[in-house]
Amino acid sequence: MLHNLIKQNRTYRRFYEDVKISETDLLSFIELARLSSSPRNRQSLKFYFSNKEDTNEKIFETLSWAGALPNWKAPQKGERPSAYIIILGDNSILPKVEKSYHEVASGIVAQSIMLGATEKGFGGCIIAAIKRKQLKECLELPEYLDVLLVLAIGKPKENVILTEMPEDGNYNYWRDEKQNHYVPKRSLEEIIVK
Repeated sequence: MLHNLIKQNRTYRRFYEDVKISETDLLSFIELARLSSSPRNRQSLKFYFSNKEDTNEKIFETLSWAGALPNWKAPQKGERPSAYIIILGDNSILPKVEKSYHEVASGIVAQSIMLGATEKGFGGCIIAAIKRKQLKECLELPEYLDVLLVLAIGKPKENVILTEMPEDGNYNYWRDEKQNHYVPKRSLEEIIVK
């Protein structure tokens, strides 16, 4: 069951934008994050969410998409995410010397949120290529919060196919003429150290 959920939990970059995600669903995803492990149990993350078109547009403008696809810049109107969850590091909770905990914690909760979204038939993209200053300003976020990750969430409008890593080791994902999205994965044997 978990194996299938993880296989379904792919990075999607095109969505059925007209399929909305309720505030109830977004809060249920954030609840999964709240219940997840936290380094030293600091629980130093906060969350901002949006499922409103005008706010979504502001968030979208601060994101960079699919660096390995130079001819594809970002989802077009009608194929954009219908919701976002922004993971924030609360510096009033965490001393400056421990800020690396934010990075570890954000990875843990991002996976928890995405698995929850996948379980409900949604999908998403974890984005770290963010114009952070612009995003903080347009959402009027307090200075003590650092933008760590943006999770773009929606009903996937693309087919993601896992493939074996090619012999040349090229790990870049690619798309075919039908816009199927291929993601090479290393074999289990390759990642085990003996």
